[in-house]
Amino acid sequence: MVIPYLDMSHAEIVAFLQPPLLAIVGTNRVNGAPQLSPVWYLYEDDKIYVSMHMESAKYKNLSRDPRMTVCIAGENLDARAVTFSGPVALFPSGSQPWIDDVEWKIVRRYYDSDEGARRYLESDNDAAESAIAVLSPNKIIAQNYN
Repeated sequence: MVIPYLDMSHAEIVAFLQPPLLAIVGTNRVNGAPQLSPVWYLYEDDKIYVSMHMESAKYKNLSRDPRMTVCIAGENLDARAVTFSGPVALFPSGSQPWIDDVEWKIVRRYYDSDEGARRYLESDNDAAESAIAVLSPNKIIAQNYN
């Protein structure tokens, strides 16, 4: 069940999330303190998709406590923000046939060209193993102070 607090309609939320804004992901550390990380994201089918390295604090925190909050705020004078909270499912690279496609969609949103996105993915593939976190929100707060 999604508990909404909405100053924006679903269509307005979808439109707001289309530009490649940075999201801030919040996870819970072992000691209960928040771990906040800026990330790229994909919003699709009312879910938030985030790619992360499996050695990252985010991944380790979510493996232990699969709850995440994601806040996406407008830039400059855009006084809008949407916050999603809920359970997360983690999918290591290669564990599902759709993962490569989702990872491509996430990266491609933040590059002006396919070539730039490919270069980024090729350089990132030389790094540690990655995973996709899929947030199925059970709480959405959408604020519009414009």
